[in-house]
Amino acid sequence: MNANLYARIRSAMPRPDKTFIETDTGRRLNYGDIHALSGRYANALEEFDVVPGDRVAVQVEKSPEALILYLACLRAGAVYLPLNTAYTESEVDYFVADAQPSLVVCDPARQAGIAEIAREHGVGHVATLDAAGAGTLAERAAAEDSDHVDAERAGDDLAAILYTSGTTGRSKGAMLTHDNLASNAAVLVDYWRFTANDVLLHALPIYHTHGLFVASNVMLLAGGSMLFLPKFDAEEAIRLLPRATAMMGVPTFYTRLLAHPGFTREGAAHMRLFISGSAPLLAETHAEFKARTGHAILERYGMTETGMNSSNPYDGERIAGTVGFPLPGVEIRIADPDTGAILGAGEIGILEVRGPNVFKGYWRMPEKTAEEFRDGGFFITGDVGMVDEKGYVHIVGRAKDLIISGGFNVYPKEVETLIDALPGVAESAVIGVPHPDFGEGVAAVVVRRGNTEIEEADILASLRGRIAKFKQPKRVFVVDSLPRNSMGKVQKNVLRERYADIFSG
Repeated sequence: MNANLYARIRSAMPRPDKTFIETDTGRRLNYGDIHALSGRYANALEEFDVVPGDRVAVQVEKSPEALILYLACLRAGAVYLPLNTAYTESEVDYFVADAQPSLVVCDPARQAGIAEIAREHGVGHVATLDAAGAGTLAERAAAEDSDHVDAERAGDDLAAILYTSGTTGRSKGAMLTHDNLASNAAVLVDYWRFTANDVLLHALPIYHTHGLFVASNVMLLAGGSMLFLPKFDAEEAIRLLPRATAMMGVPTFYTRLLAHPGFTREGAAHMRLFISGSAPLLAETHAEFKARTGHAILERYGMTETGMNSSNPYDGERIAGTVGFPLPGVEIRIADPDTGAILGAGEIGILEVRGPNVFKGYWRMPEKTAEEFRDGGFFITGDVGMVDEKGYVHIVGRAKDLIISGGFNVYPKEVETLIDALPGVAESAVIGVPHPDFGEGVAAVVVRRGNTEIEEADILASLRGRIAKFKQPKRVFVVDSLPRNSMGKVQKNVLRERYADIFSG
């Protein structure tokens, strides 16, 4: 049996005339269109000399054709390599040198620079695709037949490589197999109760696990439809919500909806499910959203290397500040970061994950892969967390964000939770920076709420007596916003660099 993910998608497709994608301009593509177009694009890839196992690097704007290109790579047996559209040419140069794709697809505006990179690294072909779905790849595909014999793939064959963000060093290519992607999507369809009747409001980028593998793969296996927006816009989302049943977003989507006066309980009344991920959702946002709409946002936990690992329940209590229970077939345990000993309920340590969703390893980095796996197959995520007495998983932070001040461990999330609850605070980020006496000193970067006047002294005074002295920030900086990556995660590495010298004299 062909384990190609597309074979599984095809077997789940509803009738050909059912709409799969509707864009913000009103353009509609049904399942028959998706199948025919992906066949044309798969044939076009083969005309560009792509053979099974070849990498196809893609840095293009979001469009239905960009999603079709992903499906075409599956059908051709190629390994899909999406790249963030914000990456510079020097960053793309690294990915091309490392992955050695046989084809790079880029926006026409970037063709000259990308072509130079391709020549330097011996890439055979460069093709273009723009936000409107036009370009040399689209032209080649239009001349091809829609029939395509899909490549035979084993479940362990690679379907995609996604590079980690590289905020702490060299980016690593996470190798994801057909079985990884298929198993995770199938579990989510069932766990989140998606059916062919669902319409997903899709405003996420599709170069990332969330928008590509979670949102798109889930809807394809469910046979549902998507309202496909190029990016999130609160006004447009509010306009389209009455036509949707579900939405997947990052916390920023929900804070922007709450800030819009047009977002009402009535406008969200028919919605079945709001899901949040990719960055922590503030408990305050969770509470405010429920008060405004009656909906409890469902928060889940995943990462590039594993897809989704856990989720708050569809039925049952969705607890703010937690990421719910391990998904069916996924095991999560907490281990001591130094000894690897398994810890009990309520104890904080490193999250380790095992299951069919866990990636094959890092591209051409066998030593790094070996370092990140236990002998029993558990992947060491690098996330710090704990499992409470009820079985809910809590994420405390990243191991790299752990602060060791005067020999004591400080988990930023604990301090951030207290600061975020203070009047006048919208959100905060707690970091460790070099300190001459303590090794690392605790510092807090705080975003004020609206025009509220809040000072460093106010926050420091509020924390005294509430947490141990070694956990209390030695400095507080009030700012207008925190630096974030494209998926809404706070870039603490940027903050650590910005405030690196505050204790040096």
